[in-house]
Amino acid sequence: MSFTDVVKKAFPFISAAAALGGPIGVMAAAIVGKAIGADKAPDPTQDGISNAIAVAIGDPAQRAALIKAEQDFQLQMAELGYKSASDLAATAEADRASARNREIQVKDWMPRVLGSGVVSGFLAAVFLILSGRAKVDSVLAGTLIGYLSAKSELVLSYYFGSSAGSDRKTEIIANGNGQPH
Repeated sequence: MSFTDVVKKAFPFISAAAALGGPIGVMAAAIVGKAIGADKAPDPTQDGISNAIAVAIGDPAQRAALIKAEQDFQLQMAELGYKSASDLAATAEADRASARNREIQVKDWMPRVLGSGVVSGFLAAVFLILSGRAKVDSVLAGTLIGYLSAKSELVLSYYFGSSAGSDRKTEIIANGNGQPH
């Protein structure tokens, strides 16, 4: 069981909101930041929130604050109509399906052009920086490559799918009963 699986089980609403992203992901990040007493909220991504929880979970006071934050967030999401964490996950899945449906219906070239530009920019930046043709500070190079890598991953996930479906199949197989938890 990976740490991400532990976070999903211990904090199902926060991790589902982090996976959904957008305004709900920002809410989850703010709640985690407030619970652990951080000066600023963690990055409102699944990795950002998981990393903040990983750092804080070793401290009993912060762990208790995170558990309380999860319970409060669950109540807040129930008021918005999300009775379970799987409702949030279903919203994320429907959002992806809607975006792909739009692509099929509209046949717009802009996502392809933008996607190609992002991936090409990533490959060009990596080549120029690693070959020594572009002189940049090492921190800037790391930040630039990390940012472009993350955006390239989003483009590739859009066109080739993400590992979310694979994660679900793995969970079903691990449970042995044909039902995800």
